[in-house]
Amino acid sequence: MQINAAIQLLPLVTNEHKYTVIDKAIELIKNSGLNYKVCPFETVVEGSSQKVYALIQQIQEETLNGNCQELILNIKIHAASRDLSFSEKLEKY
Repeated sequence: MQINAAIQLLPLVTNEHKYTVIDKAIELIKNSGLNYKVCPFETVVEGSSQKVYALIQQIQEETLNGNCQELILNIKIHAASRDLSFSEKLEKY
């Protein structure tokens, strides 16, 4: 099943500018091949649960292995017994 996830990265302790850390996470999302949309407070992705969860793990690991020593990842998951898509949520707008 295809799920939607909102991913918000908050770098707490880093040797880099916080936006640089966030930009690197967005680059990982872009390179994941998943459909995504960057928003002001979070980035939303859609894809299989396995790929989305793997991406979240990759963001955490690569961020902590880089110049960020501590972070908060806020994750919102929307799952259903059917595939979910951005377009169905936004079609009335």
